[in-house]
Amino acid sequence: MDHPKKERSFVILKPDTLQRGLTGEIISRFERVGLKMTAMKMVMADEDTCWKHYNKDDEWFQKKGEITVEDRKKNNMTVDKEPIEYGKDIIRVLINYIIASPVVIMVVEGNAATTVVKKLVGGTEPTSADIGSIRGDYAIDSYQIANVDERGVRNLVHCSDNPKEAEYEISLWFSEKEIIDYRLVSEAMLYDVNLDGIME
Repeated sequence: MDHPKKERSFVILKPDTLQRGLTGEIISRFERVGLKMTAMKMVMADEDTCWKHYNKDDEWFQKKGEITVEDRKKNNMTVDKEPIEYGKDIIRVLINYIIASPVVIMVVEGNAATTVVKKLVGGTEPTSADIGSIRGDYAIDSYQIANVDERGVRNLVHCSDNPKEAEYEISLWFSEKEIIDYRLVSEAMLYDVNLDGIME
């Protein structure tokens, strides 16, 4: 996808989106800004695909685990496993959250799609996400309470961080034949240079 108008991003509407009946509301946020849905399906995510999706290596697990060990020591908590296992626990709780209920997965397309989606979705932690963003408007969870409960933050949506990550995630969850190439009437208003004939 070299043309900027055709940049793609990958989105997961997580279990809390579906369970709270926010699916249509959140999809409409992407549509209103001018992004085009080119693939969408509801799935029960499996653990193996989720591990591949988060795509972390032992170096990442070790580094994150060492931070967790230090935090536990500072808070006079027991350290009963190796740092790498604490690192893996970060992803384990995220996966347990994703596989708990159906999710809706989507490919969205448009100019600067990954940047636009990230802006719409908002910061990872709902309590500090900007008002007007999806997480800022519809979620109140925090890292603090999620850590106490030893679970993933319920923040409604996953979105790709950059175009390279988007293409990796899209290839993991969709086959290319599931992605539909079509033109929306609104694309003329968004992208066509002179809007020839639009007033006729």
